[in-house]
Parts: sequence; C-alpha cells; structure tokens
Amino acid sequence: MTTEPSAYHQRVAEEKRAAILRAATRLFLDSGYDRTSLAKIAEAAGVSKATLFKQFPTKAALFDAIVTESWQAGDGDEEAPPPGDPRAGLALIGRRYVALLTRPDMADLFRIVIAELPRFPELAESQFRRGKMPYFDSVRRYLEAERDAGTVRMEDPGLAATQFLGMISNYVFWPRMLLPHWSPDGPAMERVVDEAVLMMTARYAEA
Repeated sequence: MTTEPSAYHQRVAEEKRAAILRAATRLFLDSGYDRTSLAKIAEAAGVSKATLFKQFPTKAALFDAIVTESWQAGDGDEEAPPPGDPRAGLALIGRRYVALLTRPDMADLFRIVIAELPRFPELAESQFRRGKMPYFDSVRRYLEAERDAGTVRMEDPGLAATQFLGMISNYVFWPRMLLPHWSPDGPAMERVVDEAVLMMTARYAEA
C-alpha cells in the first residue's frame, strides 16, 4: 500500500530540488558542464548523492530541468492575456519577456550552452526544445487567439511571434552575450517594448 507524501515532506523535497538547481547552475557556469559532476553538485547543494540521483538520475536530466525552470515566466503560472486588445496584450507579453530575459540565470544559461556547444550539442537542443520553443509557442497561440477574435490579420502567427520577440531580445538580451556591462535602464527597455508593440499593431491590427 502506498501513501501520499505529507505536505511537510513535499515542501522539503521542493526545497532540496531548488537547492540542487541553484548549485548546478553555478557549478556549470564556473567549471563547465563537462567538469561538473553530480557528486560535486550534491555537495554544493547540501544534499546526499542518493537524494540528487532520486530527482535527477543523469546530468542531462538536471540540465533539462534548469532549462525548463529558467524559461518559465514569472512563477510559471501566468496566463496569456485574453484576446480582444492586441496592443494591451502585446505590451503585457513584452514586459513579461523583458523580465524573463533580464534574470541573471537566463544569461548564465546561454553562456553555458555557448561554451559547451562544440562538445555537448545536446545542451543547445535542450535549450531550444525545452526552453525557447515552449515559450515561443505560448506567444504564437496568443496571436492565433487574436486572429480568431478578428482583431489582427496575419497569415503566419509563428513568423509574427518571431518578429515581436526578436525586436525585444535583440536590444534587451543578445548584446549581453558580447558586452558584459550591457545593462539598459528601465525606461529604455519600456521604450523598446512600446515600439515593438507599435510596429506589430501597425503591421497586423485590423483597421
């Protein structure tokens, strides 16, 4: 007979999982993916190796979890804006995207992938499949909902999602990969989002 874990044990397991993810992200960044062992991660997280292996049996599974969590907007439970007002909806999505891209762990994660790409191309595949694509799909679905509501006219919502996110990330995020001190202030990022929304509505909004 099996029993459900108590609320206390669930909370402890969640706290240990969070500690493992934090320790793994830091060690991957400091030492590289290849030179970081699960044993070192367990020690840095303050958990036993058995506890770590129970949650993440392989280093690849642990990296997948880091990617998935890093790409979750907010607390991971934010709903898409309701269709009907594409300007307001895109503005909300754009500001959420800025908040996501400016998390310290997001830039760190990309640096891990870029540094280890020649030896571990599967890390880039994980970043794309478990992180970027689910987020991109959520924006594409929002644009499809706006199209179905008759507020925008577009043949390819996927292309439109790429255009919108690209206008924001090309200013807010990608320069940080080459310029360590790139840190635009809040008003500058707000303006980028506002301009991206204006571009999208000028191109796609129904008159």
